[in-house]
Amino acid sequence: MKAAVSQKSSLLFALGTATILWVASYSYIEQRVTFLSIAVAFFGTLLLLLSLINKGKSEHKALGVSEWSRVGIFFIVILFSVAFLVGINYFSRSSDYRWDVTQYKQHTLNQASVDFVNDIDAAIENPIELTALYVGLPPKYLHDLLDEYTRISNGKISVEIIDPIADIAYAAKFGNVVSGEERKLILVSGDERKDIDFSDASLNEEQITNALAAITREPRRAYFLTGHGELSESNENNQGLSLFAELLNSNNIHSKSLMLGTEQKIPEDCDVLIVAGPRTNLTDEEEVLVKDYLEQGGDALFLVEAVTLTRPGTVLTAEQIDASPSLNGILNQWGITIGNDIVVDLGSHVGGDQGSPATRNYGAHRAITEGLDYTFYIRPRSITALQDRRASVQLAPIALSTSKEQSWAETDRTLNVSFDEGIDVPGPVAISYVIWEGKEENEESDTRIIVFTDADFLSNAYLNQYSNAAMGINIVNWLAELDYAVFHDQKNIKVERLDLTSKQRRMVTTLLFLLPLLIGLTGVLVWMRS
Repeated sequence: MKAAVSQKSSLLFALGTATILWVASYSYIEQRVTFLSIAVAFFGTLLLLLSLINKGKSEHKALGVSEWSRVGIFFIVILFSVAFLVGINYFSRSSDYRWDVTQYKQHTLNQASVDFVNDIDAAIENPIELTALYVGLPPKYLHDLLDEYTRISNGKISVEIIDPIADIAYAAKFGNVVSGEERKLILVSGDERKDIDFSDASLNEEQITNALAAITREPRRAYFLTGHGELSESNENNQGLSLFAELLNSNNIHSKSLMLGTEQKIPEDCDVLIVAGPRTNLTDEEEVLVKDYLEQGGDALFLVEAVTLTRPGTVLTAEQIDASPSLNGILNQWGITIGNDIVVDLGSHVGGDQGSPATRNYGAHRAITEGLDYTFYIRPRSITALQDRRASVQLAPIALSTSKEQSWAETDRTLNVSFDEGIDVPGPVAISYVIWEGKEENEESDTRIIVFTDADFLSNAYLNQYSNAAMGINIVNWLAELDYAVFHDQKNIKVERLDLTSKQRRMVTTLLFLLPLLIGLTGVLVWMRS
């Protein structure tokens, strides 16, 4: 008799629990509560109470203090579990703390993007609206990526994803021709607008942050000097700088060529003058123009190319000796001199070329070198600081060869690589220098100069290897006095995602909630049958 009553209690408990769980799951998944669901929930609650009362009768007594303690503990555990789950979900949505366990941190914005967005409040007055035009059901990655920008912007950025076919009237205000194949993100702030087309590839963080920079910051202008055999920003061959120019443009730095022999002046809108590996000397008049530009607070990047090398027994011609000028006529006035040598590193170099040192030996310049991996240089020359420079000129090396005992500046151009004490410059050897001088008469004006003894590391052939591109954009950003650097890893990361509808996500959430709960309820059923 007692066993039959206990079995009846267990059955009532199971039915009551199943009824309540069904009502709760249905209401959550469908996002609505009906009169029928309320009635069924009430019925399920009665079944639970009857099961507990019947459990007490199975022991031939009314529920005493001990039995009610069991009932109380049961309900306390249920309430605590529900409160814990609700609290965890609330914390995960309201807290800024994120734990991204993906290999490439695909759910976490780069720190450069975070810092830039945090500074937007001081840069602009108008809010920024991000509108994504996406036909059909937008993928989850798009929601996640755009929501991250909203989350860190302190209300400055608003996001909306619309279907331009389903909401054709709204899409028409952007002037877009509705297409089922075209996908766009449109950024608007006041009168400024920037469109990103991601029809052929997934939208990424670098595109968005660059677009934000374009509509919130005044563009900068970089002029590439031409007429002396320099590497050209329009050349798309391996020896060209077209990829570097594209990288600058994506960072809101527009580039243009400049032939001083024709123009006879450096344009007033020049923010950075880039001299990329001239093969012949500048004329005296051109040198004067560059010197005056720097003296008046201009900023410049000098990329000095390698000296001409030969083999033992072969004599260099006068033309070969003078090729790839050192530009010392300009740079000596700023406290450095370029050597007629080649930096070799036997311990750290690219491939089998000891004259192409690879290094992570950087100076303490956070805006330029922080976070960089290896950069490498093709036949660089040494840079030495002059002792008799002006006291107002501040300078320091950026990148140096890595090895102390196994690197030096080789002065023998016949490729007879051996260190000659007193003749060759011992390592670590400076490959690049940063120079700065403030102007006392104008505290807001200064001269910024960066010198690298190689231009090839920014060429199309080598730009996207190691951290060469990051180094390139960092140095030009610093010269242009930009407070952001939005270059990111250019790897195309293929991410497999399960894109679910909101209802499907609620179904998964319900399933994940019910699994541990059912395990606990199984234990209660065992107790009911005991």
